[in-house]
Amino acid sequence: MSEQDYITISTDLLQKVSSDQAWYYGILPKSFENDTLHLYIDILKFSETIKDELEVLFGKTIVLEKAPSPVIQKTLSLYYRVNKGKKGDESLSVNGRLRDDFLSKLISEANNISSSDIHIETYEENCRIRLRIDGKLVERYVIKKDEYPSLINKIKIISNLDIAEKRLPQDGRIFFNTGNQKFDIRVSVLPTLYGEKIVLRLLSKDSTNIEISSLGFNSIQLEHYHEGVKKPHGIILISGPTGSGKTTTLYATLKILNKENINILTIEDPIEYTLDGVNQVQLKENIGLNFASALRTFLRQDPDIIMVGEIRDGETAQMAIRAALTGHLVLSTIHTNSAWGTVSRLIDMGIPAYLLANTLSLTVAQRLVRLLCPHCKTEYPCDPKEFPKGFKIPSYLKTLYMSTGCEKCYYTGYKGRKAVYEVIPIDFELSENIKSGNLNVGELLKSKDISRLADSAYQLLEKGLTTIDEVYPVLMTTI
Repeated sequence: MSEQDYITISTDLLQKVSSDQAWYYGILPKSFENDTLHLYIDILKFSETIKDELEVLFGKTIVLEKAPSPVIQKTLSLYYRVNKGKKGDESLSVNGRLRDDFLSKLISEANNISSSDIHIETYEENCRIRLRIDGKLVERYVIKKDEYPSLINKIKIISNLDIAEKRLPQDGRIFFNTGNQKFDIRVSVLPTLYGEKIVLRLLSKDSTNIEISSLGFNSIQLEHYHEGVKKPHGIILISGPTGSGKTTTLYATLKILNKENINILTIEDPIEYTLDGVNQVQLKENIGLNFASALRTFLRQDPDIIMVGEIRDGETAQMAIRAALTGHLVLSTIHTNSAWGTVSRLIDMGIPAYLLANTLSLTVAQRLVRLLCPHCKTEYPCDPKEFPKGFKIPSYLKTLYMSTGCEKCYYTGYKGRKAVYEVIPIDFELSENIKSGNLNVGELLKSKDISRLADSAYQLLEKGLTTIDEVYPVLMTTI
């Protein structure tokens, strides 16, 4: 083996050794042929007896090759993220076949490493499983083609889906309860060219760590936001693409509004967190329980605050406006590219401008940006050419930071994500512009010192918290 920072291992080889085994023995799979498993081993963990112990453990002929400890440790951090230092004797496959408990262990592993989604996919010659971690997909397992149908059927059975239906999309739900892990999983099945693709969305039930102050608002934005949610009626809308953290912002808001003397009702798809004291309703469109019909019933339930998971159509928008007009505070999300873009979007849905002007209290846009690992980020001279063409740099930057990678961030260079926001409180002046149909308010917003999404993203760059690559798409939105 040549000297290098880490060892590259294919996904199918990774499955020969479990995470527990790899960390405990300091081993990595090198190759497997003729029932002989070739392993790299940490030179500091090598002993004369370890080969015999590994042969008993794996039931195969073992060939060991010593490797420098730093190389082994880096590769372990890169490929095997969980259960570090714990002795284990389980792999997710037996004699190259998936174990019976493969699915439950896969879900547990995904939850342990804070993965949001599990993608199970099939192609012409191979099948694979990828995990989404910090917004990026990582290939984790390769599955034999003949084992794929049984895995799909197992998921369908436990999520109460029709195993005979392979031509139409299906949606289901799993309640995962193993040991100390309890959470819901949203299941989506999609027929593709070579079979069915399944995505499992892991829904955390724990809302205790969600705090509005730690999401990413700057002090002025947080002040505007608090002012908006303190109003007894009106609509507060949060916009952004799928996966930008809108729902998390809504739950953090409900946490500060949730009081004993307040009646809060929500209609969601899906319910991602559970909040004590909040009456949460799961959307069920197949039986007619959609956002609009739920809103009609909510108005007869004496609510103070209503949260609608998403405004998708004109009917839902009309009901939300009606709820706000009758003295309720309505929180919801909508798909637009900017905070001000929600105004024209709602008008396009058929909401009269004068009604919107009277009910819209606050409009927010947000995006998620990965944060650099503080332990290994590297400084380098700033080159203005790295910014999008046409982007006006607000202030001179001498240096930027790049991702490097270390054991603490599993050699990704990033650790965690933060939201960047654009918050527009709808005051009298903006309300008058909406009524008159004048939606070109860029200069007016600038005069009010409203921070745009790009400004918020640039502040993270200035503080050395992220990279130009991460904020590049956000900076482009202002050109």
